[in-house]
Amino acid sequence: MYVSRAVSGAQPGSPDRPGSAAEAPAVVLIHGIGVSHRYLARLHQVLAATVDTISIDLPGFGSSPRPDRQLSVADQGAFIHEVLDGAGVGARVLVGHSMGAQFVLEAALQRPDQVPHVVLMGPVVDVRNRTVLRQMLALTRDALLFETPGSNAVVFSDYLRCAPGWYFKQLRVMMNYRTEDRIRELGTPVMILRGARDPIATGEWCRILARRAPAGTLAEVPGCGHVVQHTGTDQVAEAIGGFAGLPGSEAPDQALRRH
Repeated sequence: MYVSRAVSGAQPGSPDRPGSAAEAPAVVLIHGIGVSHRYLARLHQVLAATVDTISIDLPGFGSSPRPDRQLSVADQGAFIHEVLDGAGVGARVLVGHSMGAQFVLEAALQRPDQVPHVVLMGPVVDVRNRTVLRQMLALTRDALLFETPGSNAVVFSDYLRCAPGWYFKQLRVMMNYRTEDRIRELGTPVMILRGARDPIATGEWCRILARRAPAGTLAEVPGCGHVVQHTGTDQVAEAIGGFAGLPGSEAPDQALRRH
């Protein structure tokens, strides 16, 4: 199991870290299907300059061993809390990308008292594209048209590390999870965050989620595809910081589209 925790060297109340860092929640970054913490590394580094930031490789992904049984979204959500409890983390802002958005949504529903804010980046699965074929076509389109060679290299090298058997077990779980229904039960403030060119988490799908959440908002990073945290890192970090009121955060960049 890989767990990376980074804490800024700035002291609470110092000029470099306005606000009370002691009271600030940790930011927890959760990857999607087939990948690992590596494609979140840029975002992790930026956030860790001002707030306690944690990245986790979930069971079966990255350097973590594969379980001997299929895990549900609820299982992965519970695992996130188990790791954070073991690390002594209190309040936790949960940020999940792609299938990771499902994991953090479920984790937030399990412990709303410990999760003051939730961020769903590039959430899946679009109700209009709920077939494996359509998901694969959207992924291919994204990789060919909207990602950089660097983001593709990180993602597809992780795919190679993920055993096909485990990947397809989790793919079935991902396809069967109804994000659009579960988000109705989330009273916690949630931001749906997407790259404006993302063909996987489409604009209409993300607007559906933002409308269905009792306390939902939508933000888009212009010019970016699905792996927005890698290609639009600074804007994503600004959006998360502004939404969650993190130490050192400023008003989101005007180039960020908010709905």
